[in-house]
Amino acid sequence: MTEQNPTTSNPVIDDKLMRNLIIDAIQDKKGKAISIVDLSEIESAPAPEFIVCEGRTPQQVAAIADSVRDSLLEKARVKPYNYDGYRNSQWIVIDYGTTLVHVFVPDARLMYNLEELWNDAKIELVPDLD
Repeated sequence: MTEQNPTTSNPVIDDKLMRNLIIDAIQDKKGKAISIVDLSEIESAPAPEFIVCEGRTPQQVAAIADSVRDSLLEKARVKPYNYDGYRNSQWIVIDYGTTLVHVFVPDARLMYNLEELWNDAKIELVPDLD
């Protein structure tokens, strides 16, 4: 069950539920190499948590990002605060306040290397489904 956050139009949902919905939505579109980056102990971090994944092509990256947005809206009535990157779909970021979802094509993920950039964070790897 969710409750309405009085400061935004988004309901307040449990972080674990949000994380699970995001991961399920990524895996539903065959997203791979999912990392949960716990930034909660890093004062300068833009959010307490990143979820990072990749798709093989720009079309798959867009489909994964759409799946995340649609799933959270349908199952938890949560809209992102913002999102960007659909123009070329090399790297799409979706901002849910406490969680930033990053969906990359493999080359862009390697180039930006968010996990290494935040190497003092705790990182949990989610096994691929296949």
